[in-house]
Amino acid sequence: MVLSPQHEELARTVSRCAHVTTRVCGWLYFTAWSLSFYPQPILNFQRRSTKGFLPDFPLLNLVGFSCYTISTGVFLYSPVVRGQYASRHPRSPEPTVRFNDFAFGVHAWIWCVVVYSQFWPRLWGWDYGKGVKRHAGSLTLGILTGCLLGVAITIVFVASSGKGSDQGGNAWAWLDVIYAIQYVKLVLTVWKYVPQVVANYKRKSTMGWSIIQQLLDFSGGALSLLQLLIDSAMQADWSGLAGNPVKLGLANISLLFDIIFITQHYVLYGPVDENMGREESGTTADAGRDSEREALLP
Repeated sequence: MVLSPQHEELARTVSRCAHVTTRVCGWLYFTAWSLSFYPQPILNFQRRSTKGFLPDFPLLNLVGFSCYTISTGVFLYSPVVRGQYASRHPRSPEPTVRFNDFAFGVHAWIWCVVVYSQFWPRLWGWDYGKGVKRHAGSLTLGILTGCLLGVAITIVFVASSGKGSDQGGNAWAWLDVIYAIQYVKLVLTVWKYVPQVVANYKRKSTMGWSIIQQLLDFSGGALSLLQLLIDSAMQADWSGLAGNPVKLGLANISLLFDIIFITQHYVLYGPVDENMGREESGTTADAGRDSEREALLP
């Protein structure tokens, strides 16, 4: 179909606008998701406690963002994997991964380390409080072990096939290892929210869980999904969505659980006063000191 000069100019303008929009969305979701890592450690620091906040979430976040950072880095900088990706997706040979994805992963991993370290209160000069859970559940550890075992088995398959560098992309290839790592991130993202949702339900409270991080996470998920849709539309090939399953899955899963947490906080259990947690801790400590003094009196 031959386009008139006016239509060609319009098509170029739309394409330029789409490129600008997708990059703006990328950096906006990078900003929103990056900022979402700050409220929880700040809240823990202010309360000098992780009470109400389960260790399952930061542990799975730490492993998950290790996977995310590795996969995005490889898609950006590995010519072997990029070649295999192009062979499997000839209509959209460019992976829908941007540098801001990699930068986000590195930043997120650093803050995951910070948050998880807060479950060792001595590192932060905090007191050991009652009712604070410091170890992830057995089911969480089982899922984590199974995921890592799956990646190891995929690596063995690729290495034993002897075709890991095959650009044909039909046999086992290193691209499959990256996909396995991406699916680990996806599985861990699905599960990491569940223990906290259940804990909030049992307590009928979201105390200790920062709702600000969920509001920022919701914004980031919506922008990430919009960027992925625009990228695929520009390539006129929606298989780009299947070519980047972790990004599509992360956006949808994050949006779903963000809505659940927001509903728990604002609708089901009502906003909480985190100062009550600090006051209760202070009251408990003062009561302990008072009882010690009373015991010394005749």
